[in-house]
Amino acid sequence: MCGIAGFCNMTYDWQKNIKRMNDQMYHRGPDASGIWASDDKKVVLGHRRLSIVDLTTGGAQPMESHNGRYVIAYNGEIYNYQQIKEKLLTEKRVTAFKGTSDTEVLLEAVSVYGLEETLAMSKGMFAIALYDKKDHVLSLARDRVGEKPLYYGFIGDGTGGSKSFAFASDLNALTCLDGFKNPIHTGVLEAYFRYGYIPAPYSFYQDIFKLEPGKILKMKPPFQEYDIASYWSMRDVAYYGQTHLFEGSQEDAAIELERRIKDAIRGQMCADVPVGAFLSAGIDSPTIVALMQSLSENRVRTYTIGMREQDFNEAEIAGQIAAHLGTEHTELYITEDDAKKVIPEMGAMFGEPFADSSQIPTYLVSKLTKEHVTVSLSGDGGDELFCGYGTYASIERIYHKTGKIPAFLRKPASMALLHSPLGKKGSLAVRARLLGASGVEELYRCSEIGEGIDFLSNEVRHELTTREKENRAYGRCRTVMDDYPDAFLPEPLHNLMLMDLLMYHPDDILTKVDRTAMAVSLETRVPLLDKDVVEFAWTLPITYKKQGDVTKKIMRDILYQYVPRELMERPKKGFAIPLHKWLKQPQLRAWAEDMLYGRIMREQSLLNSEVVLSIWKDFVEQDIWRQQIWYVLMLLSYLARF
Repeated sequence: MCGIAGFCNMTYDWQKNIKRMNDQMYHRGPDASGIWASDDKKVVLGHRRLSIVDLTTGGAQPMESHNGRYVIAYNGEIYNYQQIKEKLLTEKRVTAFKGTSDTEVLLEAVSVYGLEETLAMSKGMFAIALYDKKDHVLSLARDRVGEKPLYYGFIGDGTGGSKSFAFASDLNALTCLDGFKNPIHTGVLEAYFRYGYIPAPYSFYQDIFKLEPGKILKMKPPFQEYDIASYWSMRDVAYYGQTHLFEGSQEDAAIELERRIKDAIRGQMCADVPVGAFLSAGIDSPTIVALMQSLSENRVRTYTIGMREQDFNEAEIAGQIAAHLGTEHTELYITEDDAKKVIPEMGAMFGEPFADSSQIPTYLVSKLTKEHVTVSLSGDGGDELFCGYGTYASIERIYHKTGKIPAFLRKPASMALLHSPLGKKGSLAVRARLLGASGVEELYRCSEIGEGIDFLSNEVRHELTTREKENRAYGRCRTVMDDYPDAFLPEPLHNLMLMDLLMYHPDDILTKVDRTAMAVSLETRVPLLDKDVVEFAWTLPITYKKQGDVTKKIMRDILYQYVPRELMERPKKGFAIPLHKWLKQPQLRAWAEDMLYGRIMREQSLLNSEVVLSIWKDFVEQDIWRQQIWYVLMLLSYLARF
């Protein structure tokens, strides 16, 4: 786990700027720093290293290939690098390796097979910058599901209108460059207030983007244009799997799934540093921990965050699971005071506004875990792959009712309600949209919009409307959710799961885990996102995943071989905090009102302060909680810092 950075055509002091980028990513790789520049200094690569495999200088980056043609800056882990290494040696493509790092294997595989074929055979998480010194091609690549981040774009450097191309694992490493004057991309704000995060490929700034999962970006001199292509597609994998269903029984499927997860865990437990695991009271992380323990001769180290509020506390059950499995377990109970200390740091961790409030406990459990180990496995991905979210069932139930009303009646009724005074605010706006939904997919999209409250200032709304009318850049942004085709997969629930895996999972869940863990230099690994696990999961019928009210059925079939069923069959609490309660406590309320009534709110031009203060007043006086309150606070917190 590391951080990568670089640029092309930098007209300012290149050494000072690449060093600044590396320094900005110190938390992603505190063990070492490296820099490489082409002879003409047109292409510069930087790297921060968190040593996991091959702790010697043999794994230092940027690294040049044996033949001298390629140079790489790489963030992540290739879990099957030993198999790729063996293939290179057996085929006599490489006679010997200089060190034992996966970086060297990856680089030599590229030299032999090319980047696309190498990525196709690689299993892991990564963000890669590769420069071909012979053909003068810079390639950027990101892993299949989006575990590792990679930002890129053009930086206006103020010298005659020319622009530098730059990229980094951390958005802050781009904003710190000399000449960075990219304006805020106001077009992403509507999506931000809809979801609480900024969906790929967009970022908070104009001309800066997130490379999407499974993509390769390539550019040549003069480094002013680039092409992007896919080498792997979650959408294609899902479609293929659902049109080529697993033909065995549910028991056969559970056996095969367990084998694949174990293979993934076996590879991900390999490291030259201590390894542990996050543990909650759900299904996914206990399954990972149970299989880890079955593969380990030593007690697995597990870590849990607890809370005094019982409705949010998973620590007690997680402790019972740990005791049953025999792990070496550590837990930490957090309070409002802990949250108060962490919240001001959130803007710096994410590099742009990000408002999934579980970022707080995720950071705290990462901080706890880092005190004992350098690598931690997690259970992320289970809800999206195995139909675990309660929202899916709710959407299905709602459409089962509304879908009985003929569309020619529902659509006009929906439009009439939306354009009425009652439809301008409140929960009726949501209900009106739900009523008009043409299918389960549209219903899911509508459920994410909120209550129809417009938080944007009149200036921003006018600016976006003008850009839209004139077909100019940086207007309103369309997302994966907006463009997802209805009934793309035969089973409605699978469509909802795919929608989440295409956007919510990489842009919220994996972003949260990566940034909070990397803030304390902890590497996280996610076995359920292993290529072979994901591809197999998409071949399973929905009945293997959800049966009546039982979610993640096949995962439970695996887990109950290791943990008593009665210990696990409890209501899911999720990894959340009592934010609405804590924001009314003196410390956090004072912080919130400093933001809402202070200088940043007065000076900013993005938000309609009258609307914002109105919903805060509703919260304080009438206990009307809206999630967008936290979205506003995280946006203001970011603006205050940057």
